[in-house]
Amino acid sequence: MITTSIRSTLAVLLAAATLSAAQAQGFLHSATKPAPRTDQGWKDRARLLDERLKENQDTQLLFIGDSITQGWEGNGAKDVWAKSFVKHKAVNLGIGGDRTQHVLWRLINAPIDNAKPKAAVVMIGTNNSNGEDNTPGQIADGIAAIVAKLRERLPQTKILLLGIFPRGENFNPQRGKLTQINQVIAKLDDGKNVHFLDIGHRFLNPDGILPADIMPDYLHLSTKGYEIWAEAIEAKLNSLLTDSK
Repeated sequence: MITTSIRSTLAVLLAAATLSAAQAQGFLHSATKPAPRTDQGWKDRARLLDERLKENQDTQLLFIGDSITQGWEGNGAKDVWAKSFVKHKAVNLGIGGDRTQHVLWRLINAPIDNAKPKAAVVMIGTNNSNGEDNTPGQIADGIAAIVAKLRERLPQTKILLLGIFPRGENFNPQRGKLTQINQVIAKLDDGKNVHFLDIGHRFLNPDGILPADIMPDYLHLSTKGYEIWAEAIEAKLNSLLTDSK
């Protein structure tokens, strides 16, 4: 019988081997090619986050993602963050506009050698889904590469991998694309080190409409949206943090 521990190890090795094989054969695509951004705003933010990590080596919790994650620093969301995550010495590593390749580059270069966070919340990929930039499969590859890199650099850290949040007021093709990605990355859940949670339905009305009071631009969260996010992950996150003691 294959134990959970062995299954977890095999999943990580498989993800790493798949990525290595793709690299060797030249099949890497933009979502899996680690890349920094060239705009000064990004460079400044990335430098700030590196300093946060150096100053908070005792953090118990990381949040990794794009503008939706960075939005925890917004006016209303700050209070939700303070109530739910400050007690865990949480560090926000979100950068607006980031795609999987940018997060991957940041994880490779981040000063986390001495950090031992108990958990990391990861939600990334929506920016890769714009237009024809990347296919659902490519975006899922990029997310898998991020999970593999996190497991490599922070092997003791539990990963709470969130499904990409829905976007657009009504049913639309992009929502379908995100759903396909979430169905694939759910398979990264090994029950031990990587845990998948899809909370997207909590933002929708029963008729499938995404309310403006939750996502004013139908992509980024309002204070109410961040309250929903915090509440939706609270039980699972507390479980992971407790198991890591």
